[in-house]
Amino acid sequence: MSPRFFRHASDPMFVPEMGPDTVSPPNPALYGMMGEAAIHAMLQAFYEELGRSEIAGMFPGDRVAAAERSALFFIGLLGGPPLYAQRFGAPRMRARHLPFRITTAYRDVWLASFERVLKRHEEFGMPASEVPGFRRFLEGFSAWMVNSSEDA
Repeated sequence: MSPRFFRHASDPMFVPEMGPDTVSPPNPALYGMMGEAAIHAMLQAFYEELGRSEIAGMFPGDRVAAAERSALFFIGLLGGPPLYAQRFGAPRMRARHLPFRITTAYRDVWLASFERVLKRHEEFGMPASEVPGFRRFLEGFSAWMVNSSEDA
């Protein structure tokens, strides 16, 4: 992984004004609409997009395994069983991402990668009516992950 993607001990910690409790989760009925296989496929497609993005260096290891972990998180988030918590413990996503330098610019690349996948929502069984709510969640969730200023 490129050193530019790691936070340094001397980097000031950026804390967004909003907290995670201000982010509305997506519709929990999405799990029933999409199913586990489609959620896995959606996250695999997302990590393929990340692999082609300017932040690909943030994900140098096994992107298939990273997509699997993310799928487990999203399965629970979308109303399915809490597979991520069962396997890895409480999500605590901001804490898990603190070692990485996540700036607003990197967040924008992350969101753009997910947006390209959401354009294929039908492929994953996500109804068009659910895309705006899912997108709002991603926007709020990713804003909470930002932990570094652009000039750190």
